[in-house]
Formats: sequence, C-alpha cells, structure tokens
Amino acid sequence: MNELSRRHFVSATAGVAGALAIGSLGAAPASAAPAAARPATWTWSGPRSANGWEILREARQFHVEGSDQGVRLAAGDTATILLHVARRFHYEIDRLRDGDLHGHRTSRRVGARYESNYLSGTAVEIRPLAYPLGVKGGLYPAQLTVVRDILAELEGVVAWGGDFTVPKESHFEIAYAPGHREVTRIARTITGWNTGPGNAGAGATDAFDPGRQARARSFARRHAARS
Repeated sequence: MNELSRRHFVSATAGVAGALAIGSLGAAPASAAPAAARPATWTWSGPRSANGWEILREARQFHVEGSDQGVRLAAGDTATILLHVARRFHYEIDRLRDGDLHGHRTSRRVGARYESNYLSGTAVEIRPLAYPLGVKGGLYPAQLTVVRDILAELEGVVAWGGDFTVPKESHFEIAYAPGHREVTRIARTITGWNTGPGNAGAGATDAFDPGRQARARSFARRHAARS
C-alpha cells in the first residue's frame, strides 16, 4: 500500500466509492458476456502489423509499476503508453495477477487483423480469458467508466478492442503508425505525469469525476466502432 499511497491512488472524492466497487468486482463472470463463436484463425504474413509497426523477433520485458507483473513490448514511446494503460487497470479496476497480462508474441496465428499488433509489441491483452475475441459486454459499468476515461485521457493514441467490429475487450493497441507525432506527444505527457511534482500519473486520477466522465462520453461518441 505504500506504493499506492505515494501515487495518491484514491483521493477523498466521489471516485472512492467507484474505485472500491470496481476492486470488489474483479473480472466480470463469463455469464456477463454473451457467448459467441471464436472467429477462425489464420497466419499473418508480411513484415508489419496491422497498425503499421515492424514485427519484432523479440521484445524487451517491462515491469508494471505497483504490481508484480511484467509484459514484453516494443521499447520507447509504445512501452510508455501501454504500461500506463496496464497501471491504470491495476490501480483502478483490479490487481493484475499471474497470467492476466500479455504483450509481444511470435506466433503469427491471429483471429482478427488487429491481433497482429502483438507481433510488433504495440498491443496488450489484459485478462484475455475473461474478455475473449468475439465477445462483448464483459465489463461491469464501473469498469467501463475507467476504460473510457483511459481512452479519452490518451486522446485516440490507444484504441480499445471493445470498440472494434470484431470485439475483444481485453485488447489495447497503439492506434497510429510509427513516427506519428501524437504518439510522441502522449508518451511525453505520461512521462511528465510520472516524474513531475505530485506524481499525477496512473493511480492519481478520478475516473468518476463528473467532468472527466463527460469528456469520456464525448470522446467515445467521436470515436465510434472501428474494425
């Protein structure tokens, strides 16, 4: 709890009740999401993943701050951004446990084009067994509030599989191609949150603040379903 306190995980605001409710829920039960047949898989070919990043033979292992978990990602801005997503999940939805978090992989078998982004280390899965490919509606409302806040905070640089035509609510990816200035800008912003006065990064936000919720709803409307 020292680490969480240092980062001001939960402040004395309306967000306390919401955060505690999420922590008590854990992963949504299988019955919360409608059953769906898993899409057929195929082998991804080519040197780049669907989001335009180069496929990696190996990727660096990164530690998720505040947890005892790690994940392999493309180094640099990509890692900074996706680790922020994982930290916020850990702090604000539920503790990351063994087997919950997956990043870079070398198997080219995919069930949707966007799953190729794991090959480039530019996407993560958080609890893929609880939120599998082809299934939607697995998140509780309070959990979805946090996810929406994360997406709005990152201003479109990260896309969520729950919004895709073929859904996967465990999936978060870098939405832009290599060299895009927004990726660099958001990564620098996160670094500033993490190192600046007050440690305003993951764990220091209140996703249930009415202003943040309004912003997240507006952002979601502007970024309708993507394939």
